[in-house]
Amino acid sequence: MSCRSAAKLQRQINSMANRRRLKRLFGILCIFFACWIILAQSCMSMRTSDSSAHKEFKENGVLIELTDRWFDGHKLHMAKTGSDGAATLFFIHGSPGSWDAFSSYLKDKDLLAKYRLISIDRPGFGHSEYGRGMSLTEQSALIGSLIRSLQNGKPFYIIGHSLGGPMCVKLAARYGPFINGVVLLAASVDPTEEKPERWRPVLKIPPFRWLLPGAFRPSNDELWYFKKDVMTMPADLNAITCPVVIMQGLMDSMVPPGNAYYAEKQLVKSPKVRLITFPDANHFIPWTRFAMIKNVLLGADTSFLSHSHN
Repeated sequence: MSCRSAAKLQRQINSMANRRRLKRLFGILCIFFACWIILAQSCMSMRTSDSSAHKEFKENGVLIELTDRWFDGHKLHMAKTGSDGAATLFFIHGSPGSWDAFSSYLKDKDLLAKYRLISIDRPGFGHSEYGRGMSLTEQSALIGSLIRSLQNGKPFYIIGHSLGGPMCVKLAARYGPFINGVVLLAASVDPTEEKPERWRPVLKIPPFRWLLPGAFRPSNDELWYFKKDVMTMPADLNAITCPVVIMQGLMDSMVPPGNAYYAEKQLVKSPKVRLITFPDANHFIPWTRFAMIKNVLLGADTSFLSHSHN
């Protein structure tokens, strides 16, 4: 065999070997992609089963009630502890999340002695039609109906963290007669602080959507809708007529502190506004500053009145 023929044969052998390697690599990638799609359905769902919650709270000596309420054909899942005859603390989680973000509050003996404590799964999260995110405007109609149904003649305070903050703003603006006070925890409310994030719509389209794990799918949906929702925040803040407490970590890189100062400035009709900042705290103050937030909530009937609006 000539040198030229031998070289040609070797090239053919190498080409066949490369094709086999590429097919093998493609097969591995397909298997990995298929496994990820299957696993992504369940991983990072960020929700607790009712049976696990009952067990956890029972071990802490606390009776918890987990129920579903239906409004306009949509299900809202909620957790409740404390006395039905007491004033209410109503907690709204961020994105992603579920009612159990506030489980430590619902188990706290001091809060239980004074309040009925309720935490919800916002639409699209937890056990409230998990998987499809809604705009805050759509959510507010459902959660507002729930708040109206929970009225017991006692004060009703709403507390929201992160994206649960602007949800509280919308609720207080639209359902003011049913709400006696608002607590905003690292709340995103300033349109000028909101980044464009034009890549988010891509993640709403298959197959890219399939790559998002668990609760990050509805989270991506509502965070994209929030680009429009946040534009209503100035008018919503202006419409609030109940007292408001704003709590913000100054090291928060997810919701910059400018949001807190903006909210304080825009709450022109609120009779009392109190701004509390934590110089060394980040975005996760519901857990890292639990004791301080708890103290504010324990004195909700007086805390809201301790500082006048500047």
